[in-house]
Parts: sequence; structure tokens; C-alpha cells
Amino acid sequence: MYSENHKSRIRRFPNWFKSRYKRANQYQLNNKLVSEGNENDDYPDDVLIRSIDTIPCIATNELRLFVGTWNVAGKSPIGSLAVDLEEWLNLKEAADIYVLGLQEIVPLKARTVIGSEDPTEATNWNLLIGKALNDKYGCPWLTPMLNPISSDNYHYVRVPGSERRWSTSSNISETPMREPSKTQHEGLKGGSVYKLMASKKMVGVFISVWMRKELLRKYCVSNVKVSSVACGIMGYLGNKGSVSVSMSIEGTSFCFVTAHLASGEKKGDEGRRNHQVSEIFRRTSFPQSPDDDDNPHPLTILGHDRIFWFGDLNYRLYLEDNSARLLINRKDWKALHEFDQLQKEQQNGRVFQGWKEGNIEFAPTYKYSKSNCNKYSGGLSSGSREKQRTPAWCDRILWYGKGVKQLSYFRSESKFSDHRPVSALFSTQVEVMRPNSRRVVALHTILPTIQPTDQTGPSRGDEEAKRTLLSLLVKDMKESPTHTL
Repeated sequence: MYSENHKSRIRRFPNWFKSRYKRANQYQLNNKLVSEGNENDDYPDDVLIRSIDTIPCIATNELRLFVGTWNVAGKSPIGSLAVDLEEWLNLKEAADIYVLGLQEIVPLKARTVIGSEDPTEATNWNLLIGKALNDKYGCPWLTPMLNPISSDNYHYVRVPGSERRWSTSSNISETPMREPSKTQHEGLKGGSVYKLMASKKMVGVFISVWMRKELLRKYCVSNVKVSSVACGIMGYLGNKGSVSVSMSIEGTSFCFVTAHLASGEKKGDEGRRNHQVSEIFRRTSFPQSPDDDDNPHPLTILGHDRIFWFGDLNYRLYLEDNSARLLINRKDWKALHEFDQLQKEQQNGRVFQGWKEGNIEFAPTYKYSKSNCNKYSGGLSSGSREKQRTPAWCDRILWYGKGVKQLSYFRSESKFSDHRPVSALFSTQVEVMRPNSRRVVALHTILPTIQPTDQTGPSRGDEEAKRTLLSLLVKDMKESPTHTL
């Protein structure tokens, strides 16, 4: 005789099993009892071969993200710049992802603003950046030299299997780019460590996103898209504006926006900058395309989980020039920041509401003299005819969204330009969906075996005595008028 507990388990089981059994495509009993006779099975007779879809679990991983911005004043990258670049990228503390924004990579003259886009400078900067990253952590970076980039707007595309490819894209077509052959890669000691994920140029505004190749094997990186918004002369020319990159790493979406906003320190110029920020928010879009995967991706900047906005934002100081220089000489950054225009506009709710920026504990980044790169342009003691400009923190890095922690915020001391480059290192969270696992489960772990009872009638054979509750239920279902398989 069974115990009451055992009987209760038997009574509760049929409804549970019927609901599972009807979902034949999910638990194929092929997924079936080994006792039904599978000659190739090596499992014992009391094991049920079926897949158990475990409940998906979201894990949170940490990535190190480097964001940098630099107005290079229309100068072309040259070989001697490599040392400055290494300092700017802070290569002593390697990051998983490098996101770099440059402004004025070409002089902002009429022919460059109105004329057709020339990808030459973007290509040269990518070559230099790639070499700096991979010389430090990999080997001499020859990939771009073997296959020079032919477009200023291209991004990484993930394809099925382990095979990867590059593609160039425009508003009209998309052309794949060749990677070096396997032999060429093997000739490079260890291969390159960082891979270019996305790049976009609009006149002088340029963005370049690099990722450690190890992450591409570890995570699903998808929906890499670029967008640009021109809001300069007449509100639609590209001397001012933004370029942006959208991408998803597993279940977390990222948006990187680098911008060059309206210049000027006259009263009311901050309003022009605020307006351009709102235009960039309004007009930046990442539309769906036929090549997208099944995972939905954000269509606008604010639809992303983690957003980083950086560039020459051109916000100045609400302070007279002499007073500003006095505080700079004292290195009283806290007192000087009280007059920062961007902070004031944020506090008054006119721009970047809810956005964050790290503590500024470095000197203003603009404008340095061309004749003496260690001094700011202008000033009472200046005997030159240079433009009078009150020093200011024009070059900034802001972020929005949860799961972001800033580790450092600093400027570099390159004298390449009249701006100093600015960098920030972040720790950012990425949500990773653990895949469902499939495993073989012993039958006795989910179903009790029916033990034979004392019987007064004819003796039953050993085979019938070993029948399990599951075999009885299967038989019962087959005889049931509601049975559907």
C-alpha cells in the first residue's frame, strides 16, 4: 500500500505531465523513455532522455570604457604625434573599449564645409589610433596598411558562425571590405588586439570606436549604426554638429555622441549651443534596416541604456578674463567651476537635464597660444595680436543612464593643438543573458517508481512490476478521448 504522501504525488502528476507532453516540439519524447527501445542508447532503463530548459538568468558583467575628445585645430596626424596619442589614450590602464571623438580634423573652410566629403583624414587618424593601440598591446598593426579604408562611414558587421567581416556603408549601398588572409594574420605576432567597430566623419567632426577582439568572441555585439546631424551655418551645414554611434553589447545598448557646438563668448551664445544640443537630440536617428537581427534596438539617443556625449561643446565662463586667469594661476578649479557656463545652464534646466559629469580637477582646455603653447592666448601681458579668449573648459565628457561609474577624468598635455585633449575612464555594466542549458535527467529525480504491492491474485511478471508512473500516465493519455499528440 502506498503512503498518503505518495498517493498525493500520483494524483497531482497527470495534469502537469499532460501539459508538458502536449508540447511535443519542446520536450520530444525522443525525449522519450529509453524503455521504448532505442538501440543506440547507453543510458540505464530508468533514465528519461529529455531537455530541461532552465530559466534564463541575466548576469551583470563589468567593462572598462575609455572616452576621449580632442579638437585638433585642422591639423593632419603626423608620425611625431604618436607619443601625444599614447598619453591621451592612457595606455598604462588598458580599456576594453575606446571611443574617440575628434573635432576639426580638417580646417573649417568653405571648400571643406560645402564640398564633398574626403575620407583621407579620417583614414589617417584611424591608422594612427589603431597603431597606437595595437603596438602597445599586440603587434605592429598592419591590417589597415594591407587594406586601406575606402570610406569615412563604415562599421563592423556580425555574421553567422565564427566568421567576421567588415563592411562600408553609405545611404545607398554597402560594400564588404577584405580582411587580411589567415596567413597574413599568422605573420603578425599575436595579431592585433583591438578591432575598429565603427567610424563616421562629417566635415571636421569624427568618431572612432574600437573594441578588444576578445570581447567579440565573448559577447554578442549587434546593431552597430552611425548617424550624423549638421547644425552649423544656416542650421544645416556641417561645420558644427554631431556624429553618433549606436551599438548593443548583449542586452545593453550604448550610444556615443561626439559634437562640435557653436563657438563664441558673447552673451547669448550659450543659447545657440543649447539649441544645437536639442537639435541633435531631435534629429539623430538609427532606423531599422533589413540587415538588423531580431533584437530590437533604440531608434533615438535617449532610447539607449548608456549614453556618452563628448566633444568641443564650447561652453565658456560667466567671468571676466582677468578674474578667470587669476583663479587659474591659483589652480583653484573649484572656485572657477562656479562660473562654468555648462554647469549653470544645466542647473537652470536649459540643457542636459539629469546628465552627469565628473569633478573637473584640471585647468581649462582652451585656448592656448600658437606662439607659446604653454600659455593661454591673449591676456593683458600678451604682446601678440592673437585673439583675446577667456580660458574655458570647452572640451567635456558627460554621460546618462544607470550602470556607469567614472574612474577618472583628466586632460593630457599635448601641444599639437590650441585645445588640450580630455579623457575619461569608466566602468560600465553589461547585462548578459545566460543561454538555456540542455541536460539529461535521471527519471527517478522527477518521478517516483511504483513499487509492487502484495497481491492475492495471479503473480505478475517482473517486467510489469517495474513499470513506472510515467508509463502508466502515457498509457492513460493514449486511452483518453482528449488525447492529442
